[in-house]
Amino acid sequence: MTTTTASAQPGERTVGKSSPGTARGRRRPGRIRRIGLPYLLLLPALLLELLVHLVPMVIGIVMSFKELTQFYIRDWTTAPWTGLDNFTMSVDFDAPVGEALLHSFLVTCAFTILSVGLCWLIGTAAAICMQDAFRGRGLLRAIFLVPYALPVYAAVITWAFMFQHDNGLVNHVLHDQLGLTDKPSFWLIGDNSFVALLVVSVWKGWPFAFLIVMAGLQNIPRELYEAAALDGAGVRQQIRRITLPSLRPVNQVLVLVLFLWTFNDFNTPFVLFGKAAPEAADLISIHIYQSSFVTWNFGTGSAMSVLLLLFLLLVTGVYLFLTSRTARAPRNTQERKTADA
Repeated sequence: MTTTTASAQPGERTVGKSSPGTARGRRRPGRIRRIGLPYLLLLPALLLELLVHLVPMVIGIVMSFKELTQFYIRDWTTAPWTGLDNFTMSVDFDAPVGEALLHSFLVTCAFTILSVGLCWLIGTAAAICMQDAFRGRGLLRAIFLVPYALPVYAAVITWAFMFQHDNGLVNHVLHDQLGLTDKPSFWLIGDNSFVALLVVSVWKGWPFAFLIVMAGLQNIPRELYEAAALDGAGVRQQIRRITLPSLRPVNQVLVLVLFLWTFNDFNTPFVLFGKAAPEAADLISIHIYQSSFVTWNFGTGSAMSVLLLLFLLLVTGVYLFLTSRTARAPRNTQERKTADA
C-alpha cells in the first residue's frame, strides 16, 4: 500500500494515510501487555513457591554443613562450620548413626515398592472394572474415591483406633469373629507395625491410581476392543494387548508420582505411631524427624535430608531417562518400517 500525501500550503496541516508498519507499531504495546499478563498473574505463585520451598531448602542445605545442636537454636548462624562431617557421619554404616540410617532407608525402599505396586494394581483393576457402563457405576466410583477425599489425619487416626490391641476392630474381626489368629495381635508395635503401615498407605493411595487410570481409559477408542473381540480376543488378551500398552504414558507418570509421595510420606507414620516409630516401620522421614527434633541434632538431620533429596533426584532422572528411551524405541522401529515400505 502506498501512502499519498497532498502538497500542503503554508499554514495548512498535512493529512496522509498511515502505513501498515505504523499500525503494527501502534498495536505492539497492546500485544506485549497481553503476553505479559500471564506472567504477571503467575508472579504471586512464584513468590510463594520461593518463600515456602526454595528458601527453606537453601537454609537446610546451609544447616547441613554446621554443627547445629540445641545449644545454637537461638541463633543458628553462630553454629560452628563442620564441612562434610555431618554427611560422613550419616553414610558411615559401621557407626550407629549410619547403621540406623541404612536400616531406615531399606525399610523405606521395601515399603515404597510394596505400597506403589499394590496401589497401582488395585487402582488399575478397579478402573478396568468400572470402564463399561452399568447401573450404579457412578455411585461405586464416588465410593472408591472416599479414602482419597478424606483428610489424612482423620483417616489415619481412625485406622489407629481400629488397630488397637484390646478393643480394635481389626483384632475383633480376625480373632473374635473369624478365628484366624490364636490371640489378639499388636499392630502398632513390633513386626506387625510394618503391615499396619502398609495397609493404611495402600488404603489411602489406591484411589488416586484409580482416578488417574480411569481418566486414561477414556482416551482408548472403543473400536479397538470391538475389533479385537471380532478377531476372537478374550478379556485378558484385550487388557494385555490394548489396555496396558495404551496406558503406558499414564502409568509412567503415575508410578513416578506415587513413588515420590510414598517415599517422602511423613503424615501416615507420624499419626499412626507418634514421634517414635517401631523399628520395623521406621521410615526415613520419621528417622530424619527424630534426628532433628528429638535428639536436637539439626545439622545431622539436615545432612540426611540433603542426601534424601539427592537420592530422589537421581532416581527421578534415571527413571525419566529410561522411560523416554523406551518410548522412543517403538517410534524409531515404526519409522524404519515406514521407510522400508
